[in-house]
Amino acid sequence: MPRVLIVDDHPLTREALASLLGAHGFEVCGVASDGQEAVAEAGRLKPDVVLLDLSMPGVDGLDALPSVRSAAPGCEVVVLTASGTEDNLLAAVRAGAAGYLLKTEPPERIAEFLIGVVRGEAALSGAVARRLLDRVRSGSAHVGGVPDAIADKLSARELEVLLLLDEHLGTDEIAKRLFISEHTVRSHVKSLLRKLGVSSRREALERLSLARAA
Repeated sequence: MPRVLIVDDHPLTREALASLLGAHGFEVCGVASDGQEAVAEAGRLKPDVVLLDLSMPGVDGLDALPSVRSAAPGCEVVVLTASGTEDNLLAAVRAGAAGYLLKTEPPERIAEFLIGVVRGEAALSGAVARRLLDRVRSGSAHVGGVPDAIADKLSARELEVLLLLDEHLGTDEIAKRLFISEHTVRSHVKSLLRKLGVSSRREALERLSLARAA
């Protein structure tokens, strides 16, 4: 049963999320009301997933995100926020968020997204995914341009892993950079190889190089 820490400054939101996730097989192991408390609880509880609001008093979600991941290595952090701005989205992705969901998502979809995250998938609301891919493709996301032929096939997290492979990083180095386990890195690599129709990391990088040159 995946263990989830819910971080939101509104008690009613925390209660509603706890009820929703409990009904979908998650164990809500704790709650926090701001970023500082989130870091402390993540370190104490070692959850599998942290569902993190961005706009909170004191230490906000963006500032807390890297520390949350450091406090509970291997946990996945999914942002759940009312803010779909590109700056917040990109900042969260760079900090290692496994997902970025808008609070306008239907409750059932939030639960489905979190189930996917536990399986190693990225979780992005539709409008958010479109913005992220547009920025990455244009090169303005500061992670290197990825041509449409490649970007259209991959999730946001797989794009991150591919770009780190392009920096000639090994599995252990990618895991440290993204604050995820080596097992999770291998899962993302296996998935992106399958989606690109290649059988090795070298072939994936050759595909990327050829697409950039086209």
